[in-house]
Amino acid sequence: MPAGNALAQRLDAVLKVVYLVSNEGYLASAGAALMRRDLSAEAIRLGRLRVALLPLPEVEGLLALMLLHESRRPARSTPEGELVLLDQQDRSLWDRGLIAEGRARLLCALGPRVGSYALQAAIAAVHAEAADAAQTDWAQIVGLYDRLLQLQPSPVVELNRAAAVAMRDGPAAGLGLIEALLARGELGGYLPAHATRAELWHRLDQPQQARAAFEQALTLARTEPQQRFLRQPLADLSCRFGGPPFVEGRASVPNPTH
Repeated sequence: MPAGNALAQRLDAVLKVVYLVSNEGYLASAGAALMRRDLSAEAIRLGRLRVALLPLPEVEGLLALMLLHESRRPARSTPEGELVLLDQQDRSLWDRGLIAEGRARLLCALGPRVGSYALQAAIAAVHAEAADAAQTDWAQIVGLYDRLLQLQPSPVVELNRAAAVAMRDGPAAGLGLIEALLARGELGGYLPAHATRAELWHRLDQPQQARAAFEQALTLARTEPQQRFLRQPLADLSCRFGGPPFVEGRASVPNPTH
């Protein structure tokens, strides 16, 4: 173990690497599989090792986050490997043992100075506590994202907060935040931004804007399950409202006010 100041200087980098490995396991960036179980398992193994060697709050917070995310794995895809969104997941498939351990680790991570991993774990815990999607405490989740933005400002955190605002206040409220975020030139090549934008336009019954946003999202999808998932609403929109079939590489996003 590094000693003195060297430990503090190196710990953040080590935690960030474990976090990135966990993210790739949670949602693969390319390929035929939606998730990488091997990477998730390795990230959790490293997280447990870090806690055993150094039981600090933020180390506990990262392990809590990974455990809570891993608890949902059985429900995140169909037996055929198709993507299942959070609000449509069969929560009886969630691993209650991992949820209990994650919540216990989260309690060890909470204190006067809560770190970014602990805040993300707290958001995951709110989802885990809801019996179904309708009972999710979106006001609490928005509040946690507010704290996370103060601690770790980033456009991705802003996007996640906007999605939570859409659930709390309605799709128009969330969409306005996402449009402003994209107008700043940030997240233009980030798939979740366009997929969330497309879904909100769809919920607002604006098929032209929804179709364009889904097309843009599809051009950014790098895994086969994501591509199949995005093609379905495009096919539904084409059947309902007509229009040419989507040709990858030719998508454009019109001004949403048109």
